[in-house]
Amino acid sequence: MFDVDGTLIRTGGAGVKAFARAFESEFGEPRGTEMVKFGGRTDLSLARELFLLRHIEPSPGNFQRFFQAYLVWLEKLMRECVGAVCAGVPEFYRALETRDQPPLIGLLTGNIRRGAEIKLERFQLWKQFQFGGFGDDHEERPQIAAIARQRGGQRLGRELRAGEILVIGDTPLDIHCARSIGAKVLAVATGSFSVPQLREHQPDWAVEDLSKFSPDGF
Repeated sequence: MFDVDGTLIRTGGAGVKAFARAFESEFGEPRGTEMVKFGGRTDLSLARELFLLRHIEPSPGNFQRFFQAYLVWLEKLMRECVGAVCAGVPEFYRALETRDQPPLIGLLTGNIRRGAEIKLERFQLWKQFQFGGFGDDHEERPQIAAIARQRGGQRLGRELRAGEILVIGDTPLDIHCARSIGAKVLAVATGSFSVPQLREHQPDWAVEDLSKFSPDGF
């Protein structure tokens, strides 16, 4: 299961910018996102933090209002963004897909589902993933991981054992999220954390990018 931002793709900060513009357009707050750390977080937890910082009630209505605006801004900014697929991703995916027994390949992300779709569609990647756990499934990453594990098991028609699951991500929060379901972890330094920083959180593997790791290694 792959994380999205910083693991599969770079968007030039389109998601953060969409958060900021939605917050300003809907609630008249031009500042706030610069005080929030986005890496590895869920969209719901980020929106809640912004609401609390600006003394806005984190009500269901305000969440709905915010995310409707966010998706409009995200679609616009993704059309304009100068982004890229992270190094090694296409080759790594093909190597998984062409194995004698290809694994079920999914997503594990804090992005709400439609947000992940918008981002990945920009690089023709969305349809490559068969299932996923998303930020609108739950506010906490470990719960999203548990949901993704359950969905993967449903696709395979049996319960997944922890050791059968590999999570690929670029932040310490991705590592901790994977460990919450007992999964193996491949950490990649294609986001804002270096290999030494990632290794401090004890993933099973840590590499500069996916071109430096063969799927035969696990």
